[in-house]
Amino acid sequence: MNLPSISLQIGGAEHASTSVQIVALLTLLSLAPAILVTLTAFVRIVIVLSFLRQAVGTQSMPPNQVIVSLALFLTFFVMLPTLREMQEKAVVPWQRSEIADTEALTRAYDPLRRFMLRQTREKDLALFVGATGAARPQSPDDVPPQALLPAFLISELKTAFQMGFLIYVPFLILDMVVASVLTSMGMITLPPVLISLPFKLMLFVLVDGWNVLTGSLVQSFR
Repeated sequence: MNLPSISLQIGGAEHASTSVQIVALLTLLSLAPAILVTLTAFVRIVIVLSFLRQAVGTQSMPPNQVIVSLALFLTFFVMLPTLREMQEKAVVPWQRSEIADTEALTRAYDPLRRFMLRQTREKDLALFVGATGAARPQSPDDVPPQALLPAFLISELKTAFQMGFLIYVPFLILDMVVASVLTSMGMITLPPVLISLPFKLMLFVLVDGWNVLTGSLVQSFR
């Protein structure tokens, strides 16, 4: 009696290489949200837009989905030159099998590193370089990633808070004026925020606030 035979075959090196590439791609996709939040212009943009919503006094307008969507579009617009350079120098040669995986990652990191260095303050960078115990970098190429990434992030936070302060000032002044007028009229029980909200919206529309704010955000990146 002939028994059925089972044949198992393991692919060669080419199959293994493809499997490694798939695993690397899936790992990169899982880290994409963290990369988007920490290594791009997204942090500054979304914080400034959130400050604007709080300064105007509309706690839920625009909704969070709109704020995040606008921040994503502006982030893509700001990062477009960097992304193009990464594609030309790393992604395209890697797809053509002209460079290895490690070299592709190195080439892709280089434009991103230069973008982050342009936004990072020397004081913040010196803080983390000193904390790592590394020697003083002789050139931008010598800055270690473990020092550059957190330095870039806190620099973005500081810049976003500075812009948020400048956004708050005119609306705060308007709130104070309305509160003073209501107090002088004896209308103490009437919430000043309720009266000042339409005036703040009118002021924001008259100065074309969205155009001014988005233009300032885009131009704030060097």
